[in-house]
Amino acid sequence: MAAVIETKNLTKRYGNFHAVKDLNLKIGEGEIFGFLGPNGAGKTTTIGMLIGILYPTKGSVHLFGRDLSDDYFNLKRRIGVVSEQQYMYNNMTAYEYLSFFADLYAVKNKKERIDELLKFVELYEFRNKRLKEYSKGMRQKISISRALVHDPDILFLDEPAYGLDPVGVKEVRDIIFHQKDKGKTIFMSSHILSEVEKICDEVGIINKGILVERGSMKQLKGFSSGIHELDIEVDKINDGIITTLKKFNFIEDIEVDGGNKNILKIKTIDGDHRVEISRCIFKNNGTIIGMSEKKTSLEDAFVEITRGGVKNE
Repeated sequence: MAAVIETKNLTKRYGNFHAVKDLNLKIGEGEIFGFLGPNGAGKTTTIGMLIGILYPTKGSVHLFGRDLSDDYFNLKRRIGVVSEQQYMYNNMTAYEYLSFFADLYAVKNKKERIDELLKFVELYEFRNKRLKEYSKGMRQKISISRALVHDPDILFLDEPAYGLDPVGVKEVRDIIFHQKDKGKTIFMSSHILSEVEKICDEVGIINKGILVERGSMKQLKGFSSGIHELDIEVDKINDGIITTLKKFNFIEDIEVDGGNKNILKIKTIDGDHRVEISRCIFKNNGTIIGMSEKKTSLEDAFVEITRGGVKNE
């Protein structure tokens, strides 16, 4: 599949400081790509170069196979942007606001398009209400509607769910999935890692201006330390069970839960060892009543990668 977004050695330098250094990305059509990093890592600077409001010190941005700097105005019509800091014309109504941007993009059948968007984001009944009266969640949905008014092929989202309540977060998530279903490509930066984990096909992690890792959710989670945490409920825990389990090299730590004396809390390394642990408990006259495992999250991987636990060679 041809890359819809591609960067080649993309670099932004301010004096001797590299905000972004030699960034190489390829993102395919219809993909939701999550772009993560600590504060000041270079995420917003990267998005600024991808949408053409910042000029690279070195390197290039290609959209749909064309250099952004060579064909800026035509390519700009094919992208929509929702930035973290939104500026709105607060005295405009929602309809007036979207109409203004529809005119900028020469949208055909403007009224039908605006009505369609307002109904989709469930704000049609508030179309004549001034934006200064909108809640944060309503304003965010209008911002996304503005970015979609000209039906772009790429959507750039910088913290699209920032500050929203759980209902608002889900509404934004549903909008993103709807765009994916239409074949749109979405480049998304967010600090809400649980949302990124639910939404994105692939994730790139930038730290100090350098892309340190990239991969699918499964791949990135595999970069974490490999420690698995198990809670195992046993009918009766005896000394033989604990003594025998401690002999296994793959067991990092074992203790009895302070609140429930029938639960063993076990940390293992180097893979899944539930079968060996179960056999050991049975051989020492224990009966397993229940077992739960803590799954590695994207947050676990993100913390370890950005702390330097993983190096991108």
